[in-house]
Amino acid sequence: MSDIAILKQMIKATATVSLAERKVGTHLNYSVTLTETQDNYSVTIDGMPTPNEVIVINADLFEAPRNVFNGSRGECKRADFIIIADTDTERIILCIELKKNRDSPKTIIQQLKGAKCFVAYCQEIGKVFWNQQNFLDTYQYRFVGIGYIPISKTKTRPDRRNQITISTSNTTHDCPERMLKISRQDYIQFNFLIEGR
Repeated sequence: MSDIAILKQMIKATATVSLAERKVGTHLNYSVTLTETQDNYSVTIDGMPTPNEVIVINADLFEAPRNVFNGSRGECKRADFIIIADTDTERIILCIELKKNRDSPKTIIQQLKGAKCFVAYCQEIGKVFWNQQNFLDTYQYRFVGIGYIPISKTKTRPDRRNQITISTSNTTHDCPERMLKISRQDYIQFNFLIEGR
């Protein structure tokens, strides 16, 4: 059984976001619309893997463990969405935070770290309760902030095709502190979120 199939057994369907499909020529194209209901803000990600290769988790539905943790270091926070994909070419865990309004980079980093902790929790459940000792071990993380994300003017470039601003650097966005920052965008390609270019 694939890691994605296990996650779909583990996570309730009500805590996931379904893909939309449309026919393009002779093949199907998949997309997903992520909505931050609190701020009434959404973004559509196009070019998604097929439904059996991906799960989109609404991490906001995972209650903050405030009855256990003090929260003084942001350990009760988590990002809005987690996309886990297992395709022929990549195994990726995307932690995504949507922001309609301004928030501090520190808060966004804490939310992305919280999403990574949620995945680690799911990973241990897969190893212990599904007896899959290598569950999610070979996946690479990517961290993305979309919306009103503070971006340093010295490290940005405009993307004239879509009228967005993205962060640029020579490093991969594989940790929360180096997240890919995308502002003023409501339509993004899945591969862009992985590659950052």
